[in-house]
Amino acid sequence: MKKLLLSSIIVLIGITFIGRLSYLQIFSFSPNQVLEDTAIKAIYDYPERGYIYDRNGLLLVGNDPAYDVMVIPREVKALDTLEFCQLLGIEKESFKRKLQKARIYSPRLPSVLVPQLSKEDYAMLQEKMRKYEGFYIQKRSLRFYNTKAAANVLGYIREVNERDLKKNPYYVQGELTGGTGVEQQYEEILRGRKGVQYIQKDRFNRDIGPYKDGILDTLPQQGKEISLTLDKVLQEYGELLMHGKRGGIVAIEPASGEILAMISGPTYDPALLVGRERSKNYSKLHYDTIAKPLFDRAISAEGSPGSPFKTLNALVALQEGVIEPNTTIKCYNGFYVGKTKRGCHCGGGTRNLNTGIYNSCNAYFAGTFRKIYEKFPTTDEGQDTWEKHIKSFGLGDFLGYDLPTGRPGRIPGKTYYDKWYGDNRWASSYIISNSIGQGEIAATPIQLANMTAAIANRGFYYTPHVLKKVEGEDISNPDFTTPKYTTIDRAHFEPVVQGMADVYKKGTARWVQVPGIEIAGKTGTVENYTKIDGVKTQLTDHSVFVAFAPVDNPQIALAVYIENGYYGSRYAGHIASLLIEKYLKGEISRTDLEKRMLDKTLEHEYAKPYSGEEFKINEYVW
Repeated sequence: MKKLLLSSIIVLIGITFIGRLSYLQIFSFSPNQVLEDTAIKAIYDYPERGYIYDRNGLLLVGNDPAYDVMVIPREVKALDTLEFCQLLGIEKESFKRKLQKARIYSPRLPSVLVPQLSKEDYAMLQEKMRKYEGFYIQKRSLRFYNTKAAANVLGYIREVNERDLKKNPYYVQGELTGGTGVEQQYEEILRGRKGVQYIQKDRFNRDIGPYKDGILDTLPQQGKEISLTLDKVLQEYGELLMHGKRGGIVAIEPASGEILAMISGPTYDPALLVGRERSKNYSKLHYDTIAKPLFDRAISAEGSPGSPFKTLNALVALQEGVIEPNTTIKCYNGFYVGKTKRGCHCGGGTRNLNTGIYNSCNAYFAGTFRKIYEKFPTTDEGQDTWEKHIKSFGLGDFLGYDLPTGRPGRIPGKTYYDKWYGDNRWASSYIISNSIGQGEIAATPIQLANMTAAIANRGFYYTPHVLKKVEGEDISNPDFTTPKYTTIDRAHFEPVVQGMADVYKKGTARWVQVPGIEIAGKTGTVENYTKIDGVKTQLTDHSVFVAFAPVDNPQIALAVYIENGYYGSRYAGHIASLLIEKYLKGEISRTDLEKRMLDKTLEHEYAKPYSGEEFKINEYVW
């Protein structure tokens, strides 16, 4: 009996060990566990990233083959370092530094030593690499750009850093990932999935064949192609018009929220951030603190919106019932706040809503602004109501678009002013500059374009976005297909739209009409102040323009913001009209306008001292 019990125990223990070993070898392995085995080498097969097209199927971004020189530190044998460095075209100190970094990362896992060799360099090195043990060439693909435009939207790819490696176990050192823009936002769609082959090594570190007969090996999966909402032709044309100018332009399709163009000037050729010159080129762009080509002014520059903001104050006043379209206010070439006169350039006279909009009368909108606050027993209540209406147009916060950067702008509330003046110690006259979109208000070009789209739609908008299709299939993201309604009733939009249409017919933009297209727009001239040696100093005004067309069936809404561009119709208005005609007609009839905008630059303005102080918030100034 004792023998039987002992035999049973031995058999049971044996079965347990066999079962556990079988489980560990057959069911319980993972790629990470395999990589921990020093007798196994992983060879990665990188797929091509997904291609990127515009809304009309035109290629924006493709791929070119490239090659990385890889190193496995523990396999490196004695070598002629100087000869090897000359072969690779790198400095000896750089070679030592990169090899040491690779050892710190992992002595047995591969790291990139020299990235992104050209096809010519690869052909020259291919045969000679055999004599250098521990080094090999890894094929991968780099981005090829079929446009010199849209660098701020497309973004770039870069080598993963320590933060990426800790955050996502998918990556290993030396791999590439999206760094900004669409490449970053849709990285998981575009990158595909790398394949891997595990190789068993013997005790002499020699390859002896596939690990477990290749059952763990995987094939690479190609990145998915995507189509953006951008119009390649419009984007490229807009960047041409922005030559020698600084600012931002955003064009949106009102019926969908699709971004047709998103331009930041000055910009750069996206091809500069590809290949072995990438690091040098990036440093040059990054340290250009004057022009700031890496700063995306379309979504990050927060400036005073100027006179286009008057349209929102008109809508708030109509909604609150404090004015009607025929309500008149007298302009005395300005108006008074206490004993101080604030100026106006409309020519003076009696203004109603229509003439106030198309002549951009400061006095009319200052009076309208006061009426909003006078409706309520306290300034706090008036401010809460005004703030609620304005923010319903997407101002003062992130819009939720599918790009990884941007700024929220600013719509100040009562708490903001209580900090400055004290609770219940201020009135609408203290913040009267907000009546014309200056003062403490700040908005980005994409917010101004979205605001204009909401007016074009008579009271709602769709979240702006740049992704249109994945693998040819339309996206169905409710964040982008659900309309967001403003707090303003639809009926109140018609008189405001009519005023904006008259801006082109007989108002401040009558010189930039486009034959055959009914356009509604609003000019803006933003006073530009900064402090120089502690003294408030006025610089050249910014030029602002918002518009949509056609008036009764809007297909495009846009905002143009030109730094130091003098006044609304001088630069921004011209550029807006050209972009609208280019998109709707495909050609330009006003070639005189086009030539002027293509030839003229504002470099003389930006060469002035302190010209880099763009988009200062104009606090308490007219």
